[in-house]
Amino acid sequence: MAEVQIQPDQIQQDAPLEQEEVEAILIPMEIDRLQEQGVNASDISKMKAQGLTTIKAVQMSTSRQLARIKGMSEAKIEKIKDAASKCESNGFMSGIELAQRREHVLRITTGSAELDRLLGGGVQSMSITEAFGEFRTAAYEHGGC
Repeated sequence: MAEVQIQPDQIQQDAPLEQEEVEAILIPMEIDRLQEQGVNASDISKMKAQGLTTIKAVQMSTSRQLARIKGMSEAKIEKIKDAASKCESNGFMSGIELAQRREHVLRITTGSAELDRLLGGGVQSMSITEAFGEFRTAAYEHGGC
């Protein structure tokens, strides 16, 4: 996965964010946090070696996939899955929680004033933005060729 670097001047926000909130939005929770829930460091190292570096990656892995890692028993896998769910929610939330989270949407500039205007201030965080058009079409900032 490519690393995205966002500059502070590329972000517009509707409500002020605390540092922890910015990190929760932009930075995935590292798998090392499972140690706080009692998961053995050697098991975390084994998962990292298999490419599982975030808690979300552990949550999205099936028990069968985790069982392929040497030394992972069913009991250990269940403990790891429980620890992951305690660290980070699985994505289900109430409408009120979602509305509160959407108050902290960031907008990142595309570099084009006109495209930013069409997008309502730039590309939103916590969402997917899709742009499409007819083949060989292009948006011109000044409205034409």
